[in-house]
Amino acid sequence: MITINSFSPASALELKGHKDHLFAYPGILSVSEGGTFIVVDYDKMRDIHRRDIEPERRVQPKYLSLGVKKQSRLALHKANGRTIETGVAGDYPKARFAVIFVHGRGGDQRLGMNDYTFGGNFNRLKNLMVLNGGVYLSPSIESFDTAGANSVKALILAGGAPVVLACASMGSIICSKLANDPAVVPRLAGLVLLGGAPDMGIAKSAAVKAKTPMVFTHGSYDTVYDWQDQKSVFDRIQQSAKNYPAQFVLFDTGSHGTPMRMTDWKQTLEFVLSR
Repeated sequence: MITINSFSPASALELKGHKDHLFAYPGILSVSEGGTFIVVDYDKMRDIHRRDIEPERRVQPKYLSLGVKKQSRLALHKANGRTIETGVAGDYPKARFAVIFVHGRGGDQRLGMNDYTFGGNFNRLKNLMVLNGGVYLSPSIESFDTAGANSVKALILAGGAPVVLACASMGSIICSKLANDPAVVPRLAGLVLLGGAPDMGIAKSAAVKAKTPMVFTHGSYDTVYDWQDQKSVFDRIQQSAKNYPAQFVLFDTGSHGTPMRMTDWKQTLEFVLSR
């Protein structure tokens, strides 16, 4: 089986792992030259029904390490005339790097802090961040417009660590807006779009001009946002500069929510933080 690591640069950052054998991509169907476009095998029976005790609601205990709850809390950050309710795992003031997760429509901070849903993938992400001296933040976003973008901007600027901004579904609108913010772009270590809304404007953004690393993960059966439209955005970004640090991971037969369940956060973070 081909592994992603075989395409990583020799100087790649290596994070301390956490349950890597359970969360690594279950099989690679194809990899483009250079490893920028990867098709991952996804099987609903294996990856949901045999992974969860209660499908899509509660994962098996072996996927979880709940000790991270001792370093997790609900924080209230005041900015722009409102209070931003944010789930936090780790110590933001002391963090080496940060991941800020932006949920999609109908969500709030609880989605990104839930240990049991999405196959335990958020629990793994929290553990990875704490193990590696990072911090994870999951804010509640009130709207996917300038007001919402300003709330996330306030969180980014509140800390001193480089930030990987990860946006799911409609939350990707926030990523697109902040990709053009001159105060935010220098603070970004990378952008991750999980089943995001295709926006060709991001290909012309200040973040792309700065060669900010980007990872796109998407399901091939996504009926909300077509993967081929998002792949077109990815292709345009790659064309913007030679060896642009971008990667597209396609989950074969995966649906709209599959990226939140199946994205290998260790591989993703190593990719963006190594550039």
